[in-house]
Amino acid sequence: MSSERNSRIRELLDRLLRLHTSEDWSEPLNPAQSSALNYLVRANRFSRSPSNVADYLCTTRGTASQTLKALEKKGFIEKASAAGDKRSLSYNVTKMGLLFVQKTSTLDDSLNQIDNATKSSLETGLTDLIRHQLTARNFKSFGICNTCKHHRVDAGQRTCQLLQVPLKSDEGNQLCHEHSDR
Repeated sequence: MSSERNSRIRELLDRLLRLHTSEDWSEPLNPAQSSALNYLVRANRFSRSPSNVADYLCTTRGTASQTLKALEKKGFIEKASAAGDKRSLSYNVTKMGLLFVQKTSTLDDSLNQIDNATKSSLETGLTDLIRHQLTARNFKSFGICNTCKHHRVDAGQRTCQLLQVPLKSDEGNQLCHEHSDR
């Protein structure tokens, strides 16, 4: 019974992924570009390098680099030198990129049709499944900053204790490549 259920879940996930990505092909971005852009919108300033994009998307550095070049050429992102190191690249999302990710998809519309209890169960189950996959493949978690053991708030000021830097107020809810569970 368990292997039948696992097979059915894999089938459902595959079907959902195909439905979602098929919509991306009708847009100005392909699915890889759309995923990279969505990641960059959610990533903090320390996590926007080509290598971080590659790690998050579970792809090669070369593929991530080509994806980022395409996004830059289309005007969705801008290249920037990382603070303090002119050789390190980072990417910022342009206004056009931000507007693009705010568009709703049919998946968003479908999720709006599901009750909150089902959404909560789905979120918990998918989060657990992804966590197990990341662990099994020895990939990084890229968690939300304010759930990291290095995140501190003192007198209203957020700080990353690992990097020894103050954080902007919105960075507490962004993805970080340095994330470590509490």
